[in-house]
Amino acid sequence: MLIRTRRSWEIRDAEATPEAAFLDRRRLLALGGLAAGSLLLPGTLLPGTARAQESDPTADLYPATRNETYVVDRELTPEAISGQYNNFYEFGSQKTIASTAQALKTRPWTVRIDGMVEEERTVDIDTLIRAMPLEERLYRHRCVEAWSMTVPWTGFPLAALLAYARPLAGAKFVRFETFLEPETASGQRQVWYPWPYVEGLTIAEAGNELAFVATGIYGKPLAKQFGAPLRLALPWKYGFKSIKSLVRVSFTDERPVSFWETIQASEYGFWANVNPEVPHPRWTQAEERVLHTGEKVPTLLFNGYGEQVAGLYTGLEGEALYM
Repeated sequence: MLIRTRRSWEIRDAEATPEAAFLDRRRLLALGGLAAGSLLLPGTLLPGTARAQESDPTADLYPATRNETYVVDRELTPEAISGQYNNFYEFGSQKTIASTAQALKTRPWTVRIDGMVEEERTVDIDTLIRAMPLEERLYRHRCVEAWSMTVPWTGFPLAALLAYARPLAGAKFVRFETFLEPETASGQRQVWYPWPYVEGLTIAEAGNELAFVATGIYGKPLAKQFGAPLRLALPWKYGFKSIKSLVRVSFTDERPVSFWETIQASEYGFWANVNPEVPHPRWTQAEERVLHTGEKVPTLLFNGYGEQVAGLYTGLEGEALYM
């Protein structure tokens, strides 16, 4: 008889908060208590929600079937909260960029796959999404700023994109790049930032079962403020590693230098794995604030996903793995 042992971060189906319950419970809260007097009233749509549903050619793929392997031990963050509190520096350094981000045009959209691959190509976003095995996963998200949320991403394993790209044996890293449209994205007019946004992973990290490419959230295509139409979701790393609005995926034998690493490598390193015992130079990482409740809870090593990813870093103890 096959006996399946639950992983340390999994819970029983009966323990999960029903979707209707978590949405109703928080609908009238101030947005995480983060903007005094700012309420999203019942029936109010998030910026871009209706338009995304009407214009996205892949909307028929949602909601996708939930992969019950990837569940969480926390209540999901209501969309009314997470959809109004976003880091997306292309549209400004403040959190309230949801409305501004609606200027981004996500169709037509293409993704360039190049570098050390069998064949370089440019693929239409809808062709790419329909070629991938979509599923829903519940993931915790930990920001380097010491706040956290838990959301239901829809998308596909990054490993599936690697298989689609067919990298050469000598490729050691994957370099990701976002769009560059300063006429649309006002934040990209700030010349002191090294646009476009770039991130990087090792091939081993990219092929890990947890590495995920998100195309949707809350059972719908991604709203623009979440990084439509294609973004990474790397739950064991700090959120700045989860690059938004991808337009290029390159395979290389040289370690990429990322956007935030270029700006301040001592604070935002290449590896950026969550560790409560390694403080940010300007604040502690020992605890985090749950976005929709304001509760402070202990931070977990690798954001609680150590069982799945710790082995990626064996032999790399000399590297700055946690910041």
